[in-house]
Amino acid sequence: GGEGQGFEIAQSRLGPGRIHHCMRLIGSAQRALELMCARVEQRVAFGKKLSEQGSIREDIARSLCDIEQARLLTLKAADKMDRTSYKDARDLIAMIKIVAPTMAQQVIDRAIQAHGALGLCQDSFLPRAFANARAIRLADGPDQVHMASLGKAVIKRYTA
Repeated sequence: GGEGQGFEIAQSRLGPGRIHHCMRLIGSAQRALELMCARVEQRVAFGKKLSEQGSIREDIARSLCDIEQARLLTLKAADKMDRTSYKDARDLIAMIKIVAPTMAQQVIDRAIQAHGALGLCQDSFLPRAFANARAIRLADGPDQVHMASLGKAVIKRYTA
């Protein structure tokens, strides 16, 4: 680009980058869910497999719902950006930047809990994935910045 276009170019790269972050977080959450399912099928506590415990099944069900909600919202944001522009998809991108990292942290935390002390082992995928999800909540702007921007846009839209 020409002189004075640096900010515009940088802004146009943020949308795809944020979508990429969210796609990776969804993948991490999916992997954590798969590890959790394998672990609870192997682990026995109080005389039965963890997979037979109601609260574990609820955690797994909630995790799958959370992952799929974030996945669909991310696909919607990517589709809108592909079909229109970053500017038109800005609200959806802000939404996924708020939703996906928090979702990943929650799902990964449930997987850590299901693994017990093994879930904290540094040789495991889970603590690294949790730390990454937390870091992404700050990368490209903290949650509060995206929520403030999104909230302002929504208020303007509904009161115009």
